[in-house]
Amino acid sequence: MWQGLVLCALLTLGGTALAHLPMFEPLGISPLVFALLLGIIVGNLPLQRWLTHTDSGLNFATRWLLRGGIVLFGLSLTFHQVFELGPRVVVLDALVITTVLIVGYLVGTRVLGMDPETTLLTSAGSAICGAAAVLATESTIRSKPAAASMAVATVVLFGSVAMLAYPLLHAWLGVDEQLFGIYIGATIHEVAQVVAAGDAVGPAALTNAVIVKLMRVMMLVPFLLIVGQWWLRHHVPETAEHGRTKLVIPWFALGFIVMIGVNSLVAMPGVVHDGLVNLGQLSLTMAMAALGIGTRIERLKALGWQPFVLALILFVLLMVGGGAASWLLMGV
Repeated sequence: MWQGLVLCALLTLGGTALAHLPMFEPLGISPLVFALLLGIIVGNLPLQRWLTHTDSGLNFATRWLLRGGIVLFGLSLTFHQVFELGPRVVVLDALVITTVLIVGYLVGTRVLGMDPETTLLTSAGSAICGAAAVLATESTIRSKPAAASMAVATVVLFGSVAMLAYPLLHAWLGVDEQLFGIYIGATIHEVAQVVAAGDAVGPAALTNAVIVKLMRVMMLVPFLLIVGQWWLRHHVPETAEHGRTKLVIPWFALGFIVMIGVNSLVAMPGVVHDGLVNLGQLSLTMAMAALGIGTRIERLKALGWQPFVLALILFVLLMVGGGAASWLLMGV
């Protein structure tokens, strides 16, 4: 097992170093993305004989490190933060997430002819919290590594476009900074991208953007509970022994909620809290590296251009529809 974990750790170090290079750091691209890209490169090199010794470690990373990282991700949130702006923010985020998921799945599967796995992962990444949502959904439905990698690629592409475009849009529209911050948090993909866009607009926009985004992140848990059972009923074959599939509960999602509660109620020493948050980030980055190693270029090619078209459609839906919803619900 240790060979696979060492390889993931090395790719994690490389991804973290790339994310902090002067040319990349202002873009707010997560080390998870660079670890994924490095993993794809390594996984497609002619090293298959050596990589066979890494299988158990890679499986451990994509299963247990991934779920543990999502649990520890809860320490980045508190209930006070996410409810500070009132119940209308909950309605706004729920509306945005539900609309993007439903439209994304219907357009992807019925219009673009995509497979359900790639469609769901792409929609979840756009609707909720980017790469973390893709990883959590992948762990729940046990999708192909190529599908998750493609979904992360679309999140990075259109989330980065949004991060650069929104400050320009604010300057052009000249709307209230606090309201525009709500719009940013409700519609941009990744947490880091939300922070970058909000900071470019102003301090009031940044504060509201982060709070609204954290609410979207919290909604990952009910999404996983619902989609896990829906996927089980519609996309997992019935077992011959019982005539139906086994009920699966994503316990790591419940652990995520528990960690939010701990962070809300328990005053941890700063060094302990920061250490656990960094451990969670390390676990997620190693899981992303392992996911990249399991991704083959030919499988990415087989997924075609449709995921990017779907992500573009969802990007426009978030920007236009999310903007209208933000103004209608929060602009009074």
